[in-house]
Amino acid sequence: MMEDSTDFQSMGFSPGRRDFIHKAGMAVLALSSPLPDFSEYFEKEAMGIVVHSYWSRWNSNVQSERFPAFQDAKQLMLHCYEIGAGGIQVGVGAWSDSFAYEIKSLKEKRGMFLEGSISLPQNDQDSERFENEVKIAKSAGVEVFRTVCLSGRRYEDFKSIEEFEDFKKSSIAALERASKIVAKYQVKLGVENHKDWKAEELVDLIKNLDNDYVGVTIDFGNNLALMEDPNEVIELLAPYAFSTHIKDMGIKEYENGFLLSEVPLGEGIVDLKKAVETCKKYNPDIKFSLEMITRDPLEIPCLTKEYWATFPEAPASVMLEILQLVKEKEFEGALPKVSHLTGEQKLELEEKNILKCLAYSKNTLGIGA
Repeated sequence: MMEDSTDFQSMGFSPGRRDFIHKAGMAVLALSSPLPDFSEYFEKEAMGIVVHSYWSRWNSNVQSERFPAFQDAKQLMLHCYEIGAGGIQVGVGAWSDSFAYEIKSLKEKRGMFLEGSISLPQNDQDSERFENEVKIAKSAGVEVFRTVCLSGRRYEDFKSIEEFEDFKKSSIAALERASKIVAKYQVKLGVENHKDWKAEELVDLIKNLDNDYVGVTIDFGNNLALMEDPNEVIELLAPYAFSTHIKDMGIKEYENGFLLSEVPLGEGIVDLKKAVETCKKYNPDIKFSLEMITRDPLEIPCLTKEYWATFPEAPASVMLEILQLVKEKEFEGALPKVSHLTGEQKLELEEKNILKCLAYSKNTLGIGA
């Protein structure tokens, strides 16, 4: 396990840069009275990073001196602190009590926030695993968890409306099990719009659960894959949002529909300023966490019959509206691709994209300014 004395020079960063900024700021603040809580300022303002932003680096098998693999949440947090992030959202599975104590100590020392990612209990026996993970993660300081009902994509995983309805029933049952447990521990569970639920479907799920501890992890871009304008999705989901995946999306036509890709903040079609303002309006304490996945574009085959198998009542106007959006706001040039890069090059581009997003967040969105 990585200790607090991590050699950041080996990662390509100047040692002590963040500590210097922190101490300099504290010296200035000390001239005023009363003394503000500097760590609380960072916790509320700086954008965090979702573990999936490190799609290539997390548990990487690439032997890299500049970008060594992250093997646990502590290593991720140390690195994110050094590059100026305010917190992390990371999986909490298989944490021990001792590791929870370590990550809590690090979180408090660095003045960062910590959100958990957790899988739903799929049956009554699995509820024990879920409860244990919630209990241990809460002891580490996690008060907000993100979860998903589907790890894949609706239009790829289901071939009929019947298959989707079966998934819906099992998801509701899993959420009902989880809702009782999070209410018991008084922690919040945000269900992500993960290319499974259309925005109104997810709102209906949350309303029907009628549990103050279950809401939404609002992903700013995912529902483009389901023929929904991201800015409209954000408006619908924001009143229920406990946490976020802040991202921007590039779109481009291809023969079977359109291509969809995460791009650095400010380069895509999401109205990020409005999205941030909307989320804050409904939840002033909400944390903004970056999910910038550096990968090849996803194919959204909306011009094929198979795509629409689980949307039997979807009008043609829905597809035409999104395809018109693609035409009007098509990404200039080629969407980013990484499949042709070496492992080291992927790691380098991933880090570059994350740093660009952090800078945009601070300079343009005012998060961390």
